[in-house]
Amino acid sequence: MPKIDVYNMEGKKVSDVELNDNVFGIEPNEAVVHSVLVNYLANQRQGTQSTKTRSEVSGGGRKPWRQKGTGRARQGSIRAPQWVKGGIALGPRPRSYKYTVNKKERRLAIRSVLSSKVLENNLVVLDKAEMKEIKTQAMVKTLANLKVEGKTLILLPERNENVQKSARNIKNVKTTLVNTINVYDLLKYNKLVVTLDAVKKLEEVYA
Repeated sequence: MPKIDVYNMEGKKVSDVELNDNVFGIEPNEAVVHSVLVNYLANQRQGTQSTKTRSEVSGGGRKPWRQKGTGRARQGSIRAPQWVKGGIALGPRPRSYKYTVNKKERRLAIRSVLSSKVLENNLVVLDKAEMKEIKTQAMVKTLANLKVEGKTLILLPERNENVQKSARNIKNVKTTLVNTINVYDLLKYNKLVVTLDAVKKLEEVYA
């Protein structure tokens, strides 16, 4: 089992914890991670793009000129696709891009990314995240104490308004909960700060 140091909010090591091999010690499966990431991004698409066909644009009810004898190409409507302001042929229509992937694949992708965080030393375990008041500067100081820089994801076991609101105005920092984590966020943020309770909850859910 991989062993990792546990720090307090002052940045001092207070203990260490052995991580579950099934969650934090597997060989990352890049193919599954890619598949689940593409699925997540596809499900975020609104699919509201739309164009009008020749039957939906205004005008063009009368044949512009007679069929024969003018020397010009035959035309049935000034709203055919080849005309300026005409309808769009084969344009995009409102649709849903959503599709599902296997639950086992989603779980494997999460475990793969968590394991890669451990391998790359980008996982920081915090003994607990407690703040008496909502104060952004206090969260900035905590992250500085932990020597965490760059894009950082803070993973909490449950909602904590003081912690979440203290972090929401810090650039490149996001908080999320164990039951709402996704592959996109885990990959987007380089550093992952996890509380000890969140580690236990992850092991309960994904082991």
